[in-house]
Amino acid sequence: MTSAHRIITPESVLPGAAPCGHIIRGKTVPAASGKTFSTVNPANGREIARLAEGSAEDVDRAVAAARAAFAGPWSRWTPTQRQALLGRVAALVDERFEELALLETLDMGAPLTRTRMLKEPIRQMIMFFAAQALNVKGETLQSSLPLSVQAMTFKAPVGVVAGIIPWNGPLISQWWVLGGVLATGCTAVMKPAEDASLSVLRIVELLHEAGMPEGVVNVVTGFGHVAGEALARHSGVDRVAFTGSTETGRKIIQASAVGMKKLQLELGGKSPDIVFADADLDKAVPGAAMGVFNNSGQVCYAGTRLFVQRSIQHEFVERLKAFTATVKVGDGLDPTVQLGPLISQKQLDRVTGYVGDAPSEGARLVAGGQRPGGDLANGFFFTPTIFADVSNSMRIAQEEIFGPVISVIPFDDADDALRMANDIDYGLGGAVWTRDVSTMFKMVNGIRSGTVWVNCYGAVDPAVGFGGIKNSGYGVKGGAEHLDLYLYRKAVYINLG
Repeated sequence: MTSAHRIITPESVLPGAAPCGHIIRGKTVPAASGKTFSTVNPANGREIARLAEGSAEDVDRAVAAARAAFAGPWSRWTPTQRQALLGRVAALVDERFEELALLETLDMGAPLTRTRMLKEPIRQMIMFFAAQALNVKGETLQSSLPLSVQAMTFKAPVGVVAGIIPWNGPLISQWWVLGGVLATGCTAVMKPAEDASLSVLRIVELLHEAGMPEGVVNVVTGFGHVAGEALARHSGVDRVAFTGSTETGRKIIQASAVGMKKLQLELGGKSPDIVFADADLDKAVPGAAMGVFNNSGQVCYAGTRLFVQRSIQHEFVERLKAFTATVKVGDGLDPTVQLGPLISQKQLDRVTGYVGDAPSEGARLVAGGQRPGGDLANGFFFTPTIFADVSNSMRIAQEEIFGPVISVIPFDDADDALRMANDIDYGLGGAVWTRDVSTMFKMVNGIRSGTVWVNCYGAVDPAVGFGGIKNSGYGVKGGAEHLDLYLYRKAVYINLG
């Protein structure tokens, strides 16, 4: 019976009383230490599963499995076979998507209306990587050597990739690693965030169901400072793909010095979203608001520094306040909810701390700024929040909060906006709202970030991709360059004489 004919309930998608183990060599196994830890539903704080608490010993087992798979029959799979596998995976994910979306909502809190909307973007990602399986190219080159020597290059899979992924959307973010691995013929050890691991475990089960050989993708659950660090440092890992905070990214860089591993890092952000007086405010107000509030502000490229031209600032803030009042916060299982909880008590404390300190610097609270009570009191909820009269030097304007908090900063002209937009240690995203083409291109060329949106916010196409500069990391997710992490260039000289 397919999922389309089953009744999908929270009880039916959760793993039940038995602890969830690591996935190594295609088998579910407990932690070597026997230890487990709790993962909770952030909407109510209740335990929904117990996960294996990974250690360096578990990482050793998973890396050994990945290395054996890389040297085994998987190495003889042709690009066409790998593409066909990705096609089967896409069909299986499509068939099971309702349960996957529900599992993600229960595990990390995003509203079911949002997780269901990930179906098409995930399908696009899988099919993009399926196409890339047949798009790995080499070259035949003219050389200055004797004519009897023919030179060429080709691309080969690097080996074992460590995929360390965040908690703010693992259902989709894991595909940036899985897609590259399966398209190129690498193998992987995945380390999901301790706060949201269930969708990664479930997807890897589906990969095996689709015919992926044992050991090609392994999963070790646990804490970042133990399992994550051991994985990044492991001498048997060839490359590391990491998405997370800048602070943790620095630790990944240090750990990766073992083996001189090449990295793909998507780190923190504090992106500028710039609204000019000539913008279509009917689009700019909700667009800028949801550019922050989406996923309860837990998005690395959220446009949390909202620069508004001074001549329209009062009107814009009033309209932003009115729009924010319509945004419903609540349990993601409620189909009318737009914003779910933050991921954990730790994250809630972080957001609460920034919001509590902001007025002492001179920021004016316009909307939100507190936890809701009543039925939501036991969850990690925080109301969508707006601060006005913010200067670009305030903590709430310079430091990543990772919550539903907008800082409205006035500017006078395009040069003023660019100066402040670039006065930041991050460079992940940015946006501009204007009807003027010359202003548009001045901002597109002037904003120092890996991605710039015009009259929209947050659109990502896997065929185009995105990346960061400065403290937002390096390396590209998506596009042809994405596979550079998973391949290396091999030069070949053939003496035909």
